[in-house]
Amino acid sequence: MENESEYKKPSVMVTNDDGIDAPGLRSLVQVLVSSNLFNVLVCAPDSEKSAVSHSISWQRPLSVKKVDISGATAFAVSGTPADSTSIGLSKVLFPSVPDLVISGINMGSNCGYHIVYSGTVAGAREAFFSGVPSVSVSYEWVRGKSKVDDFVLAAEACMPIITAISAEIKNNTYPQNCFLNIDVPADVANRKGYRLTKQGKSIFRMGWRQVVSEAQGGKMLSTMTMDSSASKEAYVEESTQQEHLLFKREVKGAQAEDGDDDYSFLRQGYITVTPLGALSPPPMDDVEFFKGWLSGVHESISSSA
Repeated sequence: MENESEYKKPSVMVTNDDGIDAPGLRSLVQVLVSSNLFNVLVCAPDSEKSAVSHSISWQRPLSVKKVDISGATAFAVSGTPADSTSIGLSKVLFPSVPDLVISGINMGSNCGYHIVYSGTVAGAREAFFSGVPSVSVSYEWVRGKSKVDDFVLAAEACMPIITAISAEIKNNTYPQNCFLNIDVPADVANRKGYRLTKQGKSIFRMGWRQVVSEAQGGKMLSTMTMDSSASKEAYVEESTQQEHLLFKREVKGAQAEDGDDDYSFLRQGYITVTPLGALSPPPMDDVEFFKGWLSGVHESISSSA
């Protein structure tokens, strides 16, 4: 009877772009498993693949390895987030197509134009391409303030949305023409609630600086900011004798709108829920659906509190 009960649970497949060992993914899986509401699957890159956008592996075969994650069936994939979603939906690893794909939780927000660069969003978009309901989830990691435990809080804060989506899928009432991008504010414990938003135009202005080795320049976080723990090396003097030049990206500034977009509401402390299409804005019918739907999720939380 226990196996039959497990079979009836909806299947949720988790992927990401920070890699299968990332704390955001592990925290999300932990919360999903602990809820005992889902059959939890994991198919994620075997290493960090931040900011790879929707790139896919074409010429080389993928290497797939089973990974031990308590309560879940998990595989690590040598390719990109889009690769991981694609092979996870293909039924070569899992016996059936998952009911829902969740990509995240990303270390760093994905708002505005950063959505284009995001491997996290691409993991959800690939599922959308295949007709499978999907959600990308990111946490606004703030260096020096955020803690790994915040990922668990972020996952718990998103559970009402996840369970509500699952109910819509079961009832065959979930919209098929878009997928959702969710961003959780840094101060998740004091969040203001959910807010349906539109994709804005926020972006970090990028530049380049010359370095003498590939190890210099620091790690680029998925928020398109630089890890300040990286060493600050001096600029390389120009030389006509160099065989080649090396350059690293660096942040030159930021561009953000003050309005009703995703980044603005995220900075105000809301969990932003943004419907996305493939390459164009989502249909207005879907936006109107989620406007009323999200209010219902909020009311259900209030009534159960």
